[in-house]
Amino acid sequence: MEKSNILQKDYTLNQNGYQLKLPLNIDCIIPKDDSVRLLSQFVEEMDLSDLYSTYQRIPENPSPRTILKVVLYAYMNGDFSSRDMEEDCRRDINFMFLLEGAPVPDHATFARFHTLHFALCSKRILAAVTKFLYSIGEISGEDIFIDGTKIEAYANKYTFVWKKATTKNLEKLLKKLAAFVESCEEMYRLKIVYQNKITVKHLKKLRKKLYRLKADEGIEFVHGTGKRKCPLQKSIETLEQYLEKLKEYTQKLYVCGERNSYSKTDHDATFMRMKEDAMGNGQLKAGYNIQHGVDSEYITWLTVGPQPTDTTTLIPFFKDLEEYVDDFKYQRVTADAGYESEENYAYLEKEKKEAFIKPTNYEIGKKRSYQNDIGRAENMKYDSQSDTYTCHNGKRLKVSKIKKEKTKTGYERETTIYSCEDCSGCPYKKECIKGNHCKVPFEDRTKNLYVSRKFNQYREEDLERITSEKGIVLRVNRSIQSEGSFGDLKEDTGFRRFRYRGKANVEAQSILLAIAHNVRKLHQKIQNGKTGTHLFALKKSA
Repeated sequence: MEKSNILQKDYTLNQNGYQLKLPLNIDCIIPKDDSVRLLSQFVEEMDLSDLYSTYQRIPENPSPRTILKVVLYAYMNGDFSSRDMEEDCRRDINFMFLLEGAPVPDHATFARFHTLHFALCSKRILAAVTKFLYSIGEISGEDIFIDGTKIEAYANKYTFVWKKATTKNLEKLLKKLAAFVESCEEMYRLKIVYQNKITVKHLKKLRKKLYRLKADEGIEFVHGTGKRKCPLQKSIETLEQYLEKLKEYTQKLYVCGERNSYSKTDHDATFMRMKEDAMGNGQLKAGYNIQHGVDSEYITWLTVGPQPTDTTTLIPFFKDLEEYVDDFKYQRVTADAGYESEENYAYLEKEKKEAFIKPTNYEIGKKRSYQNDIGRAENMKYDSQSDTYTCHNGKRLKVSKIKKEKTKTGYERETTIYSCEDCSGCPYKKECIKGNHCKVPFEDRTKNLYVSRKFNQYREEDLERITSEKGIVLRVNRSIQSEGSFGDLKEDTGFRRFRYRGKANVEAQSILLAIAHNVRKLHQKIQNGKTGTHLFALKKSA
């Protein structure tokens, strides 16, 4: 056996007998019905002028269009790492087909493409994809199914900042500052505060006077062990510490905004409860609430937000959608019980959209315990002429007050309060009046009902729609299509955590995932002969 130098860096020198067997044209190897061909054609049809405008100097080899193809195909196959994309371009023949002979981009090129270029125009590109699918008849433009999910942010779960705790610490600090300023005024015979109101301006004025006092008296500060600090040095150092803490708390509250928390490693991420809880104790994790709008199994729009619940996401979703997509307007909106609210009903009515939203009491209302609860307004007799309810004991509940209030989003809501005429000696009082939060003794308490007439009217109309034949079809399709988009995202591709920080980058990655989902879905429909279908039909019972 002839010996060879196997320890040299250039491994090709030991492969003299190796013969290249692959055809020089890679296109011959890839099957005609492979999804990579559809993806390449799909991206070629897209108008990427918005993407190209983010470059000062447009690279030619590979071009931004080619990089977008590679990233989308990687997302279609569950590869979300930029390093994996680089490795795929070197080893996978389908990625070589997309590169068309261009040199392999390194992982930094893919990362820069995502954060510096695609993130700046991601919504406009998603809008272009939606318009294209509508133009070829793949989406209906009439029915949209909305659902949301929470996905973990690329942030440390222990770097939390809570707004409530910060507010309490700020209040304690302000009390300490008030006492400190008062002691400084008395010790150094200064007058800083007027009308007992301390502001940052007063603190800076105090610091300026203390440093001037130091210069006038020629005091030198000492540091280190065994050195005794003078009272003036102690005062100045304490004031500097207080000012630093005041700046820190103010900055934290500013970052929080209307949220209750944020992560130090990703300021846009909010702590919320996730279904994927490894500890099994309802642990809070930094994450984002992703909303998908699905039409004909395609994700036509999405939003990313910090809301821990879905109720307040519906209106921003449609405002965002209609800002970018103006070719059509959805006529029917189907969503689950998490989106039911008077404000959402009113908005959809104003925009002339039919709401098919499952009421929050739809399932529990079928239970016997709910139907036998005598304390609920639904189980009391209502007289529309006298506008009164009659309780289980035969007593009437009359209107005592009409309460008007504004929600956090600014919506004005009106609640009618009905009070019982006499609850003394009622044998059903314990079953009717529940809860111990009131300071009034139970014997003296009176039954009150809080009723929103407008909300009840919206709910009755909505309940009639969702129980109709059309409503049943739409609700079945919602569970298949909108929930199916998240099942495809989390289970099929294995995406459980974002790989970029900041809302803009998270939104861009979500849109890349959505476009990859749409191309994959289009490929499946073409191959199975189901193009142009929008709704799943109900299965006929035997």
